[in-house]
Amino acid sequence: MSRESLKQKNEITSDAVADVHDLTVSYHIHPVLWNVDFQVPCGKLMAIIGPNGAGKSTLIKAMLGIIPVTSGWVKIFGDSYKKVRSRIGYVPQRGSVDWDFPTTAIDVVMMGRYGHLGWFRRPKKKDREISYAYLEKVGMQDFANRQISQLSGGQQQRIFLARALAQEADIYFMDEPFAGVDVVTEKAIVNLLFELRSQSKTVVVVHHDLQTVKEYFDWILLLNMRKVAIGAVDEVFTEENLRKTYGGKLAILSKAANAMTKGRVDGTFD
Repeated sequence: MSRESLKQKNEITSDAVADVHDLTVSYHIHPVLWNVDFQVPCGKLMAIIGPNGAGKSTLIKAMLGIIPVTSGWVKIFGDSYKKVRSRIGYVPQRGSVDWDFPTTAIDVVMMGRYGHLGWFRRPKKKDREISYAYLEKVGMQDFANRQISQLSGGQQQRIFLARALAQEADIYFMDEPFAGVDVVTEKAIVNLLFELRSQSKTVVVVHHDLQTVKEYFDWILLLNMRKVAIGAVDEVFTEENLRKTYGGKLAILSKAANAMTKGRVDGTFD
């Protein structure tokens, strides 16, 4: 396949659910993201990968209006985030959450219903039932009334996943959902991702484990302050693109190459 054909195949236009155009983000005049330009196709599990400091989390936060942008624009479903926020679910990094805040697991999940209720309306019985149903889906129904500070890291991550699911969104953004979780939780998260894709939902995930990219995702954005490449995992997740992204860090690349060629036949998680 020629480079031009590959470019055309991997560029999305008509079915894009998110469009990022010339996005630049700076902290204290130092660029963190520089002229990033891409589209997110509908119904894909998309990984954002790159080295530490590449701007992966910054990109998601900028797309969601959590942090200001220096230049460029973002449209989701053809509009600004504020106008379509009810169609968007977000799972932040677990380390960014104040887990000492005095609230229960079910209360956290109920927060996912606010986009349907509005901030000044009380949840109805239906909303509580929906919240309990998503707690059950992530295997946390027995912890509904447990203070979140009393939960393990994996349990806390499941609670935030349940909150995002309770939003019943069309696109989900997840910032390193696999970081620091146990094997059981990781498998549960992966199953949820596959289920969301089967429902034609779109999921964008900041991901750090190169060995699981081909197993978990079908679309990928390689990022290192700038866009390196984007497209179908089978075509874009190559050693050449990884070298461009990670700057030739051989230890990382050898592990990734091993995963690409041999696969993860033992079924374990690293």
